[in-house]
Amino acid sequence: MRVLGLDPGLRATGWGVIEAGPGRLRHLACGVVASPAEAPLARRLDALFEGLLAVIERWAPDAAAVEETVVNLNAASSLKLGQARGVVLLAAARSGLEVGEYAARTVKRAVTGTGSASKEQVAAMVRALLPGAVDAAADATDALAVAICHAHVTATRARLARGVPTAGARAG
Repeated sequence: MRVLGLDPGLRATGWGVIEAGPGRLRHLACGVVASPAEAPLARRLDALFEGLLAVIERWAPDAAAVEETVVNLNAASSLKLGQARGVVLLAAARSGLEVGEYAARTVKRAVTGTGSASKEQVAAMVRALLPGAVDAAADATDALAVAICHAHVTATRARLARGVPTAGARAG
């Protein structure tokens, strides 16, 4: 399964594509779609949308995964981030992708084992799990973490659907 992870941002939206299979993860590509800071909001959102459509067309993912928005104290910043996130969701939906949405704590827990991991810990684990991503920008590393989270969640759901116990399940 090819997964596109997305870390929404108005200035820069991180993206990362991985290939996930039984017991393996492989880094395919990652990067950032940037919007021109001096442009009006509508133009910035359009730049993100067009950039993401190009990424989706180039890498043909089977699924997408997006980090949920963290609301911060600055309402204007939260609103702009929410608008960027809406564009990210729209680009994936317009491309026919099913989209998984994950809280930041869930992503951190899936990648590092703890929901309170620092950004540096997450980045270090992403680089360990995906050796091809050693030079990834911070936004791209965050997007790869979201893709890894989706791959783990999808694999666990598939095992449960087949009746195969997960590693944390206890024998009755």
